[in-house]
Amino acid sequence: MNQNEFEAILADPTKLISGDIGWSEDKKHPPTVIFSIEVTSQIGYTLSIKGSYNPAAQRLTYALIHPDFGRIYGLDMGKNHRNPSGNKVGRKHKHRWIEQLGDQEAYVPEDIVAPVTDPVTVWQQFCSESFIRHDGVMHSPPTLQLERS
Repeated sequence: MNQNEFEAILADPTKLISGDIGWSEDKKHPPTVIFSIEVTSQIGYTLSIKGSYNPAAQRLTYALIHPDFGRIYGLDMGKNHRNPSGNKVGRKHKHRWIEQLGDQEAYVPEDIVAPVTDPVTVWQQFCSESFIRHDGVMHSPPTLQLERS
């Protein structure tokens, strides 16, 4: 994939998620909950979005995944990031694929204004900005027990 192909994928307004999104427990990293769902488009490529949310750590990630190139676009909240140049990016940042660096470069987004504790509103803002239409409902993450008996 070259930079022009990436820009075309991101700008494509026909990206579509059909169906509701539910969260399931990430058994390897409790109390994190996760989801994965397919994204289709009229152009014909197939992508997916993976999400993870840890309410205890207040961490949230939405990542647009290309089957050959991995994450090509994503949002992280509640995690610090250091770019290859060495500069630090805040706890809310986006990754945007660049031909020379892949997804290693991040920047602070202005379009995500909902807090990490509101993953459904953050999802709506993420979809709006990245031209993804979601025909369905994103359910609120379940409240999981932080301690197991």
